[in-house]
Amino acid sequence: MRRTRSTMGGRRAVSLSPFLLVSLSLFTGCDLPGKPSIDDRPKPADLVKDFDTLYSMRCAGCHGANGKLGPAPPLNDPVFLAIVADGELRHVIAEGRVVSAAQKTPMPAFARANGGPLTDVQVQVLAEGLKKRWQPAAPADVPPYLGKAGGSRVEGARVFARACAECHGKEGEGVVRDDKRHRRINDPAFLALISDKALRRIIITGRPDLGMPAYDGSADRPADFHPLTSGQIDNVVALLASWRK
Repeated sequence: MRRTRSTMGGRRAVSLSPFLLVSLSLFTGCDLPGKPSIDDRPKPADLVKDFDTLYSMRCAGCHGANGKLGPAPPLNDPVFLAIVADGELRHVIAEGRVVSAAQKTPMPAFARANGGPLTDVQVQVLAEGLKKRWQPAAPADVPPYLGKAGGSRVEGARVFARACAECHGKEGEGVVRDDKRHRRINDPAFLALISDKALRRIIITGRPDLGMPAYDGSADRPADFHPLTSGQIDNVVALLASWRK
């Protein structure tokens, strides 16, 4: 320590070295400029339990920043959230979607038990947070999320002709109308990447973010069109599944 003593009007002045000043500030508890707080420090990935952060990191890339207008079906869909059971929602997040035991879709398994990056707590945060963020609401007679296996593709073709062909073509080949191209859905690549459950869900909810009508929508459908029943939806799913081959 370097001290310099001088006399100013009978008083002594003491100058301290910079090193001593820094040491004193540390011991007295004063924060140095730019020192981060504990809350600002990054958390380990498995300790993140905030829905917004988890959704942004794991879901927004496919389902959209606000749950819509992504390449995957929207999560900001009150009808979907109303018909999907809490357990099924958690199951899909944890285990992903598959077409068959040997064929997976782009929806991955997020639970660590299935090779994913999230803890069980984080999976639960996402599953619960979706309905809290985008409140579910649906008509009382909406078809259930889960259907029955073994639908008839022959009957499905009849339903498809009335409910879907106007936009997707008689054989699902897609059409161009009003300078807009409507999606081809008899594409094996597309069908290989989507499960039967997801097909049923889209038929029920439509794609409101892209203008596709729901099971009861009247747009681009005959004047005497009636909302699709659960059995009719099963049959359309059977038809679409047959096009995978």
